[in-house]
Amino acid sequence: MTNYDVLIVGAGPVGCVLAERLATISNKRVHLIDKRKHVAGNCFDEKHESGVLIHKYGPHYFRTNNKQLLDYLSNYTEWIEGNYYVTCKYKNEYYPFPINRLTINKFFDKNFTKEDEVKSFIESLSVNIENPINSEEFVLSRVGQQLYKAFYLGYTLKQWDLHPKELGPSVCGRIPVRYNEDCRYVDHLYQFTPKLGFTSMFNNMVNHKNIHIQLNKEFKELDRKNYKTIIYTGAIDEYFNYKEGKLQWRSLEFNFKEVKKEFVQKNVQINYSDEFKYTRSVEIKHVTKQECSNTVISYEYPTNNGDPYYPISNLENERIYEKYKSLAEQETKLNNVYFCGRLAEYKYYNTDEVIEKALALYEKITKND
Repeated sequence: MTNYDVLIVGAGPVGCVLAERLATISNKRVHLIDKRKHVAGNCFDEKHESGVLIHKYGPHYFRTNNKQLLDYLSNYTEWIEGNYYVTCKYKNEYYPFPINRLTINKFFDKNFTKEDEVKSFIESLSVNIENPINSEEFVLSRVGQQLYKAFYLGYTLKQWDLHPKELGPSVCGRIPVRYNEDCRYVDHLYQFTPKLGFTSMFNNMVNHKNIHIQLNKEFKELDRKNYKTIIYTGAIDEYFNYKEGKLQWRSLEFNFKEVKKEFVQKNVQINYSDEFKYTRSVEIKHVTKQECSNTVISYEYPTNNGDPYYPISNLENERIYEKYKSLAEQETKLNNVYFCGRLAEYKYYNTDEVIEKALALYEKITKND
């Protein structure tokens, strides 16, 4: 195809979902490009040289409360149960995380058996801060000084290279605190992982005669005049040539290590709050349930250089983003360019959330068509 209706910049979850909807439902001719050599964005998984399936850009734990979303994605994959259990290593002890009754009992040498006991105890630890304005105040207002220092402070300093008081409340506020013994990483009703991997699911999604995919392709190489509609999922400040300033991101470097054992860790992810330069080790085989005699552990090292992973939530970045958001709204009205996704909206989204954003944008685009 050389004559397209829509250009989609970025073949991650947003780009793949919108390409599929526009091609399948609206019968549009879609040109889908990505500057990387693969589809699926940061959800990309592949076989390590050892034969073990790995998540190249960090673990993706798919979960949702939206049955319609699960049904939609089920057109492109079979599922296996998610096995999302995380522990935090602190002073050479392993604790369930997010914080729950087992965490509290072990950390404080208690024997609570009822939820209201745990709730009352945590409330007795919490600092009375009525309107927290940063992550430190938010966590202190929930769990108090001891748990903050053990499970949040050191990890946050490594992850962001910023003190929690320099980050917005939402950064640490995404993590729940439980009063029961639920050790799952997330609370969602549906917790699954694609049976053959995320890359397989997204490849199936864009396998359509109306979709032409070009990888290793930069947006600036194309003439935008050739497209009636453009959907942009890249970094919003880059789109506008950084005219309002550069938004700050935190990146990651990964070290993948093969081990000649079936499993090394007791669960998929271990956070390290008081030792090592890496923040967490991930043995994704716990989730993928791949049957093989060896395994691969990934170690994550946060850095300010490299691909953008996590938007740095503070007042200055929010101020800059609001300017770009205003420019983006004008671009949509004047040139039919739509902005969607983590990079384009300068917001951290889970996989289910960003797919829901893509589906909502499809409805908006077709409504305006």
